[in-house]
Amino acid sequence: MQQQLIQNPAPGPFRREEMQQRLLNLSVQGVFVGTSSWKYPGWSGTLYDRSRYEWRGKFAESRFNKECITEYAEVFKTVCVDAAYYNFPSRQYLEGMANQVPDDFLFAFKVTDAITIKKYPNLDRFGELAGKPNENFLNADLFATAFLQPCESIRPNVGLLMFEFSRFWETDYAHGRDFVADLDKFLGQLPSGWPYAVEMRNRNWLKPAYFDCLARHHVTHVFNSWEAMPPVSEQMTLEGSRTNPDLVAARFLLTPGRTYEQAVKMFEPYNELKEENPPARAAAKTLIAEGKAAGPKRRTFLYVNNRLEGHSLTTIAAIVE
Repeated sequence: MQQQLIQNPAPGPFRREEMQQRLLNLSVQGVFVGTSSWKYPGWSGTLYDRSRYEWRGKFAESRFNKECITEYAEVFKTVCVDAAYYNFPSRQYLEGMANQVPDDFLFAFKVTDAITIKKYPNLDRFGELAGKPNENFLNADLFATAFLQPCESIRPNVGLLMFEFSRFWETDYAHGRDFVADLDKFLGQLPSGWPYAVEMRNRNWLKPAYFDCLARHHVTHVFNSWEAMPPVSEQMTLEGSRTNPDLVAARFLLTPGRTYEQAVKMFEPYNELKEENPPARAAAKTLIAEGKAAGPKRRTFLYVNNRLEGHSLTTIAAIVE
């Protein structure tokens, strides 16, 4: 891991008005930079005005969770909605968010895991399904009715629809080519015209057959910084990895080699920068430069998670300066 520990870190150079202008300028050029999720009280004092969410002199977390997207969208032009991964989003939920943001704001949605899980993990949230095969894995009809139909009402605000596949094991697929064959069939069944993307967690499957499959269907490979994945900079050098000339996406989530649980323990409550990741920052800057050079006809989406460096607002400020 190539990172630099920060001694006595401060929240950093996230200046609200300056960031608002820089992110607006980038969006006009087709480059959208945002965060993975946005409901972090630890951002109070940098992005959020805590007083806006007080009730009878106390911070009201429920009000904050419901309303802070409005304040977020005063600065950012995009956000990644992780919540859609856990439940199919209702039309009411989607319209509720879209009504709180400007018309030019774009959401990236993680597609609900009922479509992308091959076998349900042994987690409490899956109840009686835990440990069982998922009968709806890669069910294009279910995706179209349960996910796309609700999205129709906010379609102008949909910037990216990501199929995130957690790491598959040999009991799931003996070979990566078997997954690619199933993926190829699935993508061919999807309604056209939506900005689809795929995020993988099997590093050894990042091969020409996988990239060619996405390219055939005009689907974007999501460059992702994750525990067992190669760094984004390495993924960017793979031949054919830019699978859609009109759409590029990257998510900077974790430093490779670090688990999600380790990052949470290290960085909560996400109110300050605790560690720099120069390679991740450099890769992000390269993607931004490529997006600007390509022009507004190509959309580039970059999302940064608090669990990369501890405070994604500061990370983004460094990336876009």
